[in-house]
Amino acid sequence: AVEKIRLIPQDFFAELCEQIIQHLNHKIPGINTAELCQRIQTSGVDINIGDLAKIANTLSFLFSTAARNNLSTEELVATLGSDISTLPKHAVQVIRHVWNEQGKAIAVSEDARDMATVGQFVDMKWKLGVAMSSDTCRSLKYPYVTVTLTVADPSGQITDKSFEMTIPQFKNFFRQFKEMASVLETV
Repeated sequence: AVEKIRLIPQDFFAELCEQIIQHLNHKIPGINTAELCQRIQTSGVDINIGDLAKIANTLSFLFSTAARNNLSTEELVATLGSDISTLPKHAVQVIRHVWNEQGKAIAVSEDARDMATVGQFVDMKWKLGVAMSSDTCRSLKYPYVTVTLTVADPSGQITDKSFEMTIPQFKNFFRQFKEMASVLETV
């Protein structure tokens, strides 16, 4: 991960750290590593989404552990210890700055974060389609619904999950959502 951190320009690294802090403070549901990775790649840096996700998880662990232990900025930098010699100077500067500016806010909300062990729903998109034909069947005329759920896992990584349903499956799905809505109205 350290080698990949060296590749990331300081402004993108700072943006990643800011998003992680905002996620830990429950201000955003997660870190959109796919979008950030694409922007970093567009700037000419050779990094893949898996490496960026590992870096995000490492930084999230670093900040949440520092919050749990109530570390000051200097204690955090000292705790990094020998890693400072391997971490690029710009990364240490960004970590120091972000923690100094926003680290105390995490300490307050960290107890709430410990309770969140499941992902968080971010968005849902759907579309109706009809399969007209295929190479093995001339006339399908088969309607279906494609649903894409955007979810932030507990570490903050945002992912899309897509699935298709037949019309009867979608009607059942819709009925269950209506049941949930009616139960929520009684709460």
